[in-house]
Amino acid sequence: MADVTESPFRLAWRVTEPLHAMIYFVPEAAERYAAFGIRPMDGYFASRGAAFGPVGPAIVAATFYNFNPARVARALPAVWSKASPEQLLAARLEAADAALTRGLGAEVVDGPEVAEAAVLARRAAEKAATLPHGRPLFAAHAALPWPDRPHLVLFHAQTLLREFRGDGHVAALLANGISGLDAIVMHDASGQSPAGFLRGSRGWSAEQWAEAEDDLRRSGLLDADGGLTEAGVALRAHVEDRTDQVTAVAYRAIGEEGSRRLAELTRPLSRAVVKAGLLDPKTLVTHSSRPNHLPESDR
Repeated sequence: MADVTESPFRLAWRVTEPLHAMIYFVPEAAERYAAFGIRPMDGYFASRGAAFGPVGPAIVAATFYNFNPARVARALPAVWSKASPEQLLAARLEAADAALTRGLGAEVVDGPEVAEAAVLARRAAEKAATLPHGRPLFAAHAALPWPDRPHLVLFHAQTLLREFRGDGHVAALLANGISGLDAIVMHDASGQSPAGFLRGSRGWSAEQWAEAEDDLRRSGLLDADGGLTEAGVALRAHVEDRTDQVTAVAYRAIGEEGSRRLAELTRPLSRAVVKAGLLDPKTLVTHSSRPNHLPESDR
């Protein structure tokens, strides 16, 4: 449940986020990556990292933050022998088009609510694009061309706003001495994700995970049972607050009223996406021999 004191800026991001996040789970994406002979999780690293060009694993592991670099190295740079960054960016956008049309319906996709939401989200994203400093993953995506159709403008705008926030979140984690592995161990301890999901999806071994838990216990952030201590809860809340603060500048371009309107417009769209199963990790099980390798949590 959202905090009752949630700011309009955070509300706009949170409510609209499913319209971007679905791209990591829908079979439309897995199918398009498979057409190049690329497995879903490798397609995730490649399609999201394609904004950098044909890079190796180091920059992707650094900017994605909480994945085991060894897992990233199994995908990159080998995947570029199967498809170019341009091809994978196009495949990702095609998948977004197909999935959103399926989930929302053709009439809604071309309707006035999506068009209005796209204008608001784009305005916030374009403000963010004037402030790329220290945000490498965002900056790479901000350099990509804008699509034409409103539902894809909305998807791209939310992609930019998500990466803008994500890079700010990484900065907040770093400033508080929280590594990528520490971040997902603490996220797992909060009970906000399925048990075991984060370790498997990020490619960390049981030994690496246990070592991180031990370090966090010694730091007073985890208790003996693996749950967050009061200090751990407070630290996570502080990082989220700081992330909100460094993200708010984008949404100030549309103001509090515009942010509330964006959330009002996208709430039924996001609910439709969820109802259609576009955020269900199980939809990828039949498309991958590694069903638990799915992205995104504390980044």
